Amino acid sequence: MIKLTIRKDRIGPVLGRHPWIFSGAITNIPEGVANGTPVHLTDDRGAFLAQGYFNSYSQMAVRVWSYDEKEEINEQFFVHRVEKAYSLRKTYVESKKTDSYRLINSESDFLPGLIVDKYGDYLVVQCHTAGIEFYKDMIVAALKKVLKPKGIYERSDVRDRDSDKNESKSGLLDGKVPELITISENGFKFLVNVISGQKTGFFLDQRDKRAAIMKYSDGKNVLNCFSYTGGFSVYALAGGAKKVVSVDVSESALALAKENVKLNGFDEKKCEFIKEDVKKYLGEIKEGEFQVIILDPPAFIKDRKKIEEGLMGYRKINESALRNMKTGDVLVSCSCSAHLKLLDFRYMLSMASRSAQRTFRILETYTHGIDHPELVAFTEGEYLKVVFGIVG
Repeated sequence: MIKLTIRKDRIGPVLGRHPWIFSGAITNIPEGVANGTPVHLTDDRGAFLAQGYFNSYSQMAVRVWSYDEKEEINEQFFVHRVEKAYSLRKTYVESKKTDSYRLINSESDFLPGLIVDKYGDYLVVQCHTAGIEFYKDMIVAALKKVLKPKGIYERSDVRDRDSDKNESKSGLLDGKVPELITISENGFKFLVNVISGQKTGFFLDQRDKRAAIMKYSDGKNVLNCFSYTGGFSVYALAGGAKKVVSVDVSESALALAKENVKLNGFDEKKCEFIKEDVKKYLGEIKEGEFQVIILDPPAFIKDRKKIEEGLMGYRKINESALRNMKTGDVLVSCSCSAHLKLLDFRYMLSMASRSAQRTFRILETYTHGIDHPELVAFTEGEYLKVVFGIVG
């Protein structure tokens, strides 16, 4: 076992159980250490602090996954991690009405760099680091042993805030996986394309926010911007919406959105599906045309260098929406940019409402869902912000 010593002045985050160890915090990194190599972290007196895996392609030289010095890294280690994660979701998420959720949430489930999403009887795996990919065979074996899925598919072709891999991979890892999977969420049905859909196929982290939209939709005209496959649209219809317009630039996503409306037995005459750039569409709607507007864009801020540019993008779409809303209307504004903190998001909304000459009061604020737990010290894991507000 390779032992790496943490500098005395950089030991605080390790003791606070932050899972990232930057190379500058380590006094001795031997040459030629391969990605995925298990390492023990010690203080300057040689006392054990934590263990993790080495990942040389990243500023984060080590990612921590255990604070037990005696824990061995083998297939049973991964079985144990999967069992603990699965137990949490079975207790608080899985039910007769919901069969799909995030099973492994990377650092916060003590498997840093690994994402596993469960879609009914199928699993989708993402390896975001070269180090975790070293253990992929063990991980697949553990998933098969604990969950016994019909198929496991890899979608490590997605680059996002956590990705520091040089190589993208996508394909079948085990069993069989159909192009479209029908899942259940809060009693509703959705078709998910795990093979070519965005991220792993469906935005599981919006489950509780989709449910929340129902209470604001009764008798309203609802505009779902960046609608993807119509998650919010289906819930708005379930909440009694008079009309739902779904806007997205992806024709294939809108086609699935139509199918999801049909799948749940809602009246298609209440729906419109528009292939259009949201920024352009928002500039064309009439004031008061929609009483509920949902803005759920992709991440506008991909890295720290683009925070100002991204904030301007968020401000423009929120300002456009608010300009066309009347007193009592509801705006749902979302951001999945990890580099944008909640307070800065709120400030952006205040500037957008000022420019639109509207008062905006927050009714509800949401972040991650139960199946996306966050280590309390790992603030870098925060990314999702959703504000439900009323216009004045």
